[in-house]
Amino acid sequence: MNPVSRKIPTHPSAEAQRRLAYFSERRDAIVSTIRELVEIESPSDNKAAVDRIAEAVAQKFSRLGDNVKVNVRFHPAKDFGNHLQVDFAGRSAAKPVLLLGHYDTVYPLGTLAAMPCRTVDNKLTGPGVLDMKSGIALMLHALAALQDWHKEDWHKEAWHGGLPRPVTVLLVSDEEVGSDSSRAITESLAKKAAAVLVLEPSYGFQGAVKTARKGVGGYLVKVTGKAAHAGLDFQKGVNAILELARQIEKISSFTELKKGLTVNVGMVSGGSRTNVVPAEAAAQVDVRIARIKDAAGIDKKMRSLRPFNRKCKIEIAGGINRPPMERTAGVAALYAQAAAIARELGWKLGEAAVGGGSDGNFTAGLGIPTLDGLGAVGDGAHAAHEHILISELPRRAALIAGLIELA
Repeated sequence: MNPVSRKIPTHPSAEAQRRLAYFSERRDAIVSTIRELVEIESPSDNKAAVDRIAEAVAQKFSRLGDNVKVNVRFHPAKDFGNHLQVDFAGRSAAKPVLLLGHYDTVYPLGTLAAMPCRTVDNKLTGPGVLDMKSGIALMLHALAALQDWHKEDWHKEAWHGGLPRPVTVLLVSDEEVGSDSSRAITESLAKKAAAVLVLEPSYGFQGAVKTARKGVGGYLVKVTGKAAHAGLDFQKGVNAILELARQIEKISSFTELKKGLTVNVGMVSGGSRTNVVPAEAAAQVDVRIARIKDAAGIDKKMRSLRPFNRKCKIEIAGGINRPPMERTAGVAALYAQAAAIARELGWKLGEAAVGGGSDGNFTAGLGIPTLDGLGAVGDGAHAAHEHILISELPRRAALIAGLIELA
């Protein structure tokens, strides 16, 4: 990453306004691309459906190859959709920028019937429109723009088309369900990149980018007791639910808000009938950490749980599965670039630290400069009112294009 590779003025320039106008003229085309992607439903747990959108997106990236060398490949996945990697040649020998995202959604097939993709005033609605099919469309249109803008360079430098620098796109199929099948691919490509730009949704209606995300962990706490008839042999039973209740109180005490560490018992199950002393009970626990140095400590506490009732047995499974994205010097420098580009385009770009994780956590955890939340502006991710603001699309696209050049 080279944060001083181009001097950026602190006021809107003619070039910046030209770029913004370029995307404003193509706003309807961007909306059309988003709509097309939203209307291909792609729930994480339906491989056939996710593979359909993977093929559609691959074709769109392939069409950019008329004026640039493009290599499209799929990484097969057995239990999830295939992952898509697209490599674009560049005229420089610089490391590529990695554009990162996903095309799976949390919505089951058939959601479109009750939640159609449609335009209502300045909003475009639909399942996955914000998280994050609009981000994929922004990638496509930003890369197409860079080809257009640098056509003159091809002739001046006897360069036979392409982008100003190498770019790799990685779109995965399982981000919404933990990224188990794609994590190794993401990390491998990130290690080869100068910087990672994550096209997940921006934060809030001001469109802030995300410079910090909490790490995420999940634990299963299983208690085994002894079943007995609740009326005839009550004292012979060992109540697993009672033991779990005591453990839940202890687990909840592990939260340290000042450190940004939260521990939430989110799901509890146990027992078979009201007239049976329960022999089994279990709790699913969500853990969030703001600092990687806290991962070992909370893991040790969870695995150190011991029964209050010695007649019970406790089993602990799980761990931290996404490291936190911390605001390192590399992240801060990348944000400074983005903020400068936004100033040139005429607006102030904010930053935010959020509790949710993304695949950007993996790349940032490797020490690769990563900027998240570069996608569309909107609200309602994973909810019935999910939407994006159409008016924000041109300057998001201009910001992304500028970052690809500079990062």
